[in-house]
Amino acid sequence: MLSTRETILQALLAAVQTVPATVLRGDLLPERVPAGGLLILRDGEPGDPEITLSPLAYHYQHRAEIEAVVQGADRDADFDTLCAGIGATLAADRTLGGLCDWVEAEAPRPVDLAVEGAASLKAAVIPVVLHYTTADPLA
Repeated sequence: MLSTRETILQALLAAVQTVPATVLRGDLLPERVPAGGLLILRDGEPGDPEITLSPLAYHYQHRAEIEAVVQGADRDADFDTLCAGIGATLAADRTLGGLCDWVEAEAPRPVDLAVEGAASLKAAVIPVVLHYTTADPLA
């Protein structure tokens, strides 16, 4: 049986996989960025929960991260399209099918990265805050 945290992260991964890009979870940046862009979901940090005692419940604001990377001549437009796709996907189901109380992405801070002998990369980390409650921090 999966923990609440893992169930939510898998649901977030499934939602992000609907964006037209290559989507990975926890992997290293590959040598080549696919034409449609690359998204890498990082589990992030659950942080310290707020706790209620009756009944016992742990309320998390878990900060997962999505690394978004594009490469090529139209990288600005491609990056914008990729970010808009993530935003639209999350806005379509803010509870990930009822698993979370709320899901919200924060604005990316893009950077351009030069690559020797290839087109530059445009990349950013997009924090995604997952608000959820569980009866046990390990369950």
